[in-house]
Amino acid sequence: MKKILILMCVLGVILPYYHLINFLIINKGSMDGFWSEIFSSHPISMISMDLTVAATTFLIFLVYKKFKSNISIAKYILCMFLVGFSLALPLYLYDNYENF
Repeated sequence: MKKILILMCVLGVILPYYHLINFLIINKGSMDGFWSEIFSSHPISMISMDLTVAATTFLIFLVYKKFKSNISIAKYILCMFLVGFSLALPLYLYDNYENF
C-alpha cells in the first residue's frame, strides 16, 4: 500500500504540473485567463468546487491534528499550496500509514 501512496504522490505532482506547463506554453508564459477558465463551465466549476471543499476540509483536519496531537503539519500545507491537494493528501496518508 505504501508503494501505491508514493506513486500517487508522484502522479499528484506530475499530472497537475503537466497541465500547468501546457497552459503556460499555449499562453506564451502568461497566466492571463487562468482563473477565468477555472469557472468557464458548470462541469469545470463543479470539479473546482469539489476540490476546494476537499482541500479545505483537509486543511481543517490538519489544524485539528496539530492542536490535538502536536504533529508538524508544515510540509503538508506547503505541498497543498505549492503543488496541490493531489500531493498533500497522499503524502499525509503515506506518512501516517501505520497509524490507520
